[in-house]
Amino acid sequence: MFAKGPFLGYRFLIALVLGIALMAAEHRFSEVAYARSWLALLVTPIQWAADLPGRSWGWAVDSLANRNLLLEENRELKSQALILAERSQTMSAVVAENVRLRELLNASQRTQVDFITGELIGVNYDPFSQQVVINQGRQKGAYIGMPVMDASGVMGQLVSVSPYTSRLLLISDTNHALPVQVNRNGLRFIAQGSGQANQLRLDHVPETADLREGDLLITSGLGERFPFGYPVARISSITHQSGEPFLNVKATPLAQLDRSRYVLLLFYQQPKPEASESEQPEEKGEANPVEADNG
Repeated sequence: MFAKGPFLGYRFLIALVLGIALMAAEHRFSEVAYARSWLALLVTPIQWAADLPGRSWGWAVDSLANRNLLLEENRELKSQALILAERSQTMSAVVAENVRLRELLNASQRTQVDFITGELIGVNYDPFSQQVVINQGRQKGAYIGMPVMDASGVMGQLVSVSPYTSRLLLISDTNHALPVQVNRNGLRFIAQGSGQANQLRLDHVPETADLREGDLLITSGLGERFPFGYPVARISSITHQSGEPFLNVKATPLAQLDRSRYVLLLFYQQPKPEASESEQPEEKGEANPVEADNG
């Protein structure tokens, strides 16, 4: 071990002398600089190979960060698109409503409906049931009967709510009925689901009803379940069969019932909170003296 000390010292001295000699030669002779550039060129692939893991790691980190940023921006843009769609959907209804309200002196002001955004996470595979599952539940304020819409129109209402998910009954389900009115003239009807995602029907429409193909159907606000003025469907066909007392009217939903992924849940006519358990004994306690006196 001690024998290596002088040997290492000689090697360092020789390397130092060679380094000084090369620097002096490069300063005096241009050929040395030319040879040095060629040696650097030969070493370049080794330098690239040594730097490759670091550059690969940096590229992977940047790509992942950019992907996450794009996904976040995508979610924000979709949410903003839903909000803007919700704001613009009532415009046609407002125009028609203003025409009718000009004759009224004390027309009530339209109120703004609060909402939260949601996303579809599951569908019902029963061909006779038009239901889907969304990722908002009781923790976000969802409640049974809560109206739901997409960027194009009304989709349906919640029929089951758990802490973190909810089940949405679509307006195309045969068990769903929605009060609507014709935006052109204010005629009111009931839009019944047909079991098909692309079709609704209007029940009990008299022959004298002023209806046209292409008429816009909007929520009438009756039933206190859906707010007034949101688009529901457009009348697609009007037929009459001999011997039948009513017209056969079909409409096409404006909401993309079988394609929409992002939805809006509207806070409208929320159910009143039930009395707490702590209040119930007090009511019973007030009744006990009466029962005692009667005894």
